[in-house]
Amino acid sequence: MTNLIDIQGQIEKLQKQAAEIKSKEFAATVRDIQAKMQAFGITMKDLQTRKSAKGASKAGRPAKVKASKAPKAARKAGQPVAAKFRGPNGETWSGRGLTPKWLASLVAQGQAKELFAVASPAAH
Repeated sequence: MTNLIDIQGQIEKLQKQAAEIKSKEFAATVRDIQAKMQAFGITMKDLQTRKSAKGASKAGRPAKVKASKAPKAARKAGQPVAAKFRGPNGETWSGRGLTPKWLASLVAQGQAKELFAVASPAAH
């Protein structure tokens, strides 16, 4: 049975072995990467850019595909949506996402969800 001191000694020995292997293979790995960069025409700028190759227009890389543009109103994320339901205590819900607890409890008590619907401005 091994104890903590033996295991720590083994860890230290393995870490030294890993460092030796890394130092031996480092130069060869760098040469391999440089050869591949030259073969594919990859520059340091290509590696540093935030955009991936999917947006690049150089030869051998896929062209950027533009998604169809959504209407301006639909593209604005985080914009508030008009309330479609209003609770007895002034709570509101747009009708999107999970049903709020206040409305779920009222429906569970037997009340119809439509009773809390807000009249739309177009109905005036």
